[in-house]
Amino acid sequence: MDVASIRPGLLTTREEMQKVFGGGRQAGIEPSDNTPNILIYVDHDSGKQYGYEDGWLGEEDERGPVFEYTGQGKVRDQTFLGTGGSRNAAVLYHAEAGRSLRVFMAAGKVPDSKSSAKQQRYVGEFELDSKQPYTVREAKDEEGERRRIIVFRLRPKGDCERLTEDVVTRAKTTDAHRVSAGVVTSRMIEPKMVAPKRKGAAESRRAAQPSLIADLRQSDLRDKYRAELTKQRHEVFAFQIKIAGTTTILKTDLYDATAHELYSVRGDSSREEVRTAIGQLKDYVRHIRPGKPKLTVLLPEKPQDDLLDLLHTEGIDLVHQDGTRYTRYAVK
Repeated sequence: MDVASIRPGLLTTREEMQKVFGGGRQAGIEPSDNTPNILIYVDHDSGKQYGYEDGWLGEEDERGPVFEYTGQGKVRDQTFLGTGGSRNAAVLYHAEAGRSLRVFMAAGKVPDSKSSAKQQRYVGEFELDSKQPYTVREAKDEEGERRRIIVFRLRPKGDCERLTEDVVTRAKTTDAHRVSAGVVTSRMIEPKMVAPKRKGAAESRRAAQPSLIADLRQSDLRDKYRAELTKQRHEVFAFQIKIAGTTTILKTDLYDATAHELYSVRGDSSREEVRTAIGQLKDYVRHIRPGKPKLTVLLPEKPQDDLLDLLHTEGIDLVHQDGTRYTRYAVK
């Protein structure tokens, strides 16, 4: 068997794919040492016991379908750093290293096999979403403790197989549950490039992201304001929301339980960002219990007066960074 004969829908085994691509046979993420590929193995049964499910999202966006895959690490927070995060880092930097992501789905036991080995169905070749390569969520680890997990957002690259059985299960009811405020970060600490760039590899998607500065500014503002609220002995966390009939998981920004106040944090004070903040708050507040929290937008600087008027018209307070302090404009 050669690479050209491996098409979406092919039933194979880890052993056969190791012969073709290299890499190991045990982990979910298997970078190859001798070919420009990273093999990703998905097993629904394994993920569900930890409270997550990998597969196609039922909803598409303007760029098409998304396949979610949870990173490696079964105990404590997942990471991109050190030995424990090396395989996650390999996926994160696959484009810079000129590697392809090839996804396989467990498809029952290998026929006539005396071992417990499973068949692997080839789904196709993928790449990370250039705009949002991953998101951070909260789930249980092997010891039942809550921890942060990395969920990669993969986009198909060419032909792929999209079966109904591979779609993430739609939520039966709408559920908003509390999670650590650390989950709402848009980025985790990312290492420097961990693999030599191969000839012909794509340019860094991070360097091409226009939203990177705003994302970092947003994370910094959120972390500093959370520290300020914690210093005031406020209980601060976030909500992770599943919407009935969908596969998408939403995350709020900060929620101050002490003041019963829901925040949308933005990294820029432009009209576009203020409009986004209003939409988020109006969307998420419907699912927060107890109901009717105060709504507030947190910005890095004061926006123009017309935008402040827009916020107040919508019944939303403004808090903005003012040097080392924070200034609030409350709805009258």
